[in-house]
Amino acid sequence: MNWRLIKDRVAQKGFATLLGVSLLVIVFILIGLAYKSAPLLKAESLGRILTESVWSPLKGSFGFLPFIMGTIWVTLISLIIAVPLCVLASVYLVEYASDALRNMVLPLMNVLAAIPPVLYGVWGVLFVVPILSQFVAPLFGVDTTGYSVFAGGIVLAVMIFPIMISIMVEVLQTIPQELKAASLSLGATKWETITKVILIKAKPGLLAAIVLGVSRAFGETVAVLMVCGNIPQLPKSFFDAGYPLPALIANNFGEMMSIPLYDSALMFAALLLFVIIFGFNLLSRIILNRLEAKAE
Repeated sequence: MNWRLIKDRVAQKGFATLLGVSLLVIVFILIGLAYKSAPLLKAESLGRILTESVWSPLKGSFGFLPFIMGTIWVTLISLIIAVPLCVLASVYLVEYASDALRNMVLPLMNVLAAIPPVLYGVWGVLFVVPILSQFVAPLFGVDTTGYSVFAGGIVLAVMIFPIMISIMVEVLQTIPQELKAASLSLGATKWETITKVILIKAKPGLLAAIVLGVSRAFGETVAVLMVCGNIPQLPKSFFDAGYPLPALIANNFGEMMSIPLYDSALMFAALLLFVIIFGFNLLSRIILNRLEAKAE
């Protein structure tokens, strides 16, 4: 057999093996978390665990609803803040900004993405929390310490800015110049070209950037737990304290493990977070595939 064909076959088998190993790691993580969560699932029904709102390990009550809702609140608030700002900022950088400004801002995004999460948490404690408690909350007639899902959402939005803007800029830069020129030549204004041509064409890529931002938001731990208040309750407003799933694991893992089912409950929290992120990414991938098929 030709030596070139042998090398090609070896490379093919080697890459397939590496892919299989990567998939097995995910499977082993899922199996390990499920195995460690089994004692809790045997003691309580899954429906009760997910819908019960009382969290009292000493009394054997492991209700995960406050943590699920805390995660959802913080993530949704961060997306409500981040998505419009990131889309508009990306459009400005690609369509309006000068080359000098673009070349200065994009490396800065990479620097922001490399900042440790704990620094964002400190910024949230020193600036976001006091502003919410002293200035924003009084406008709505609310008395709060500032440690709330709103504070967590703001900090998380700032954290996902860099990755979303970087990807959105890359996506918008792939739109053919001919497409823009055709729209302008037909009499469309710059803004009409952006809203009715560029953003429509870039929709799958923009959604992919949002998906990556959401995936990071779901799993972020340190910065969020520093500003959310970490009270296991169902938030009823932006100014209520919350307790996201990652914060539950980070705050309690390694402590009070002598309590029956406590370690199993924390492993179930990790399993739940894994399933939520995996399910969200799978659903997003299906939607993106359909959008890409329509675009073709």
